[in-house]
Amino acid sequence: MKYYRPIKPFKAISFDLDDTLYDNHPIIKKAEDNILIHLNNTYPELAELTQKQWLLYRDLIVKEFPEVRHDVSLWRIKTLTRIMTIYGIPQFKAIAYANAAFDQFIALRSDFVVPQQSIDLLEKLAHSYPVIAITNGNVDEFKIQLQDKFQFILKAGNGFKSKPQGDLFIEAAQRLNIEVSDILHVGDHLLSDVYGAQNNGAQAVWFNPNQQSLSGARLLPSVEISSLEQLYNIV
Repeated sequence: MKYYRPIKPFKAISFDLDDTLYDNHPIIKKAEDNILIHLNNTYPELAELTQKQWLLYRDLIVKEFPEVRHDVSLWRIKTLTRIMTIYGIPQFKAIAYANAAFDQFIALRSDFVVPQQSIDLLEKLAHSYPVIAITNGNVDEFKIQLQDKFQFILKAGNGFKSKPQGDLFIEAAQRLNIEVSDILHVGDHLLSDVYGAQNNGAQAVWFNPNQQSLSGARLLPSVEISSLEQLYNIV
């Protein structure tokens, strides 16, 4: 545990979800592999679609529609629809199929159990502070049984720009009737979480279980922790 600046009093704690409360990398890898198999097997036109081709079209979509960077769900649906039409599926069918495939992906990427220590931490902190979640991701909080562990969960998209933009932090403060500076944000990502929180006036706790370097940081966190249980030393 490392302090880079003194912790000021705070009134609420916000958490990132992916790679903070659970290890998301293997979950997403498995979901991406399985959704490609699903597309190959479900739609004859996509039988030869590869991961490389998927990534190519995904990158083309964000160049054409830069705003989808702030909404990973919309980005995926647009990419699926574009691929399906290019591979010969009629537009009206592609839209329906893309939404069905997206639902399948969300089910796959939400097919895991949140570690019990994360659940215990959220429940204990909630006795003393409002606990919320601020995420750029699209996990199904009901399927992973986090829906009742927060006062609310804010997700990028639907008019909110993704972290490190300030939209989600500002919205959280307004809902809690506090200032952004009253929020202590906990997350793993140096740009979206640490810089996003600090640059918008909140305090940031950097969750760094793998001992990554700070060399890519734009702003220092208030505190660096290697396990979530170390939060008990702060609150």
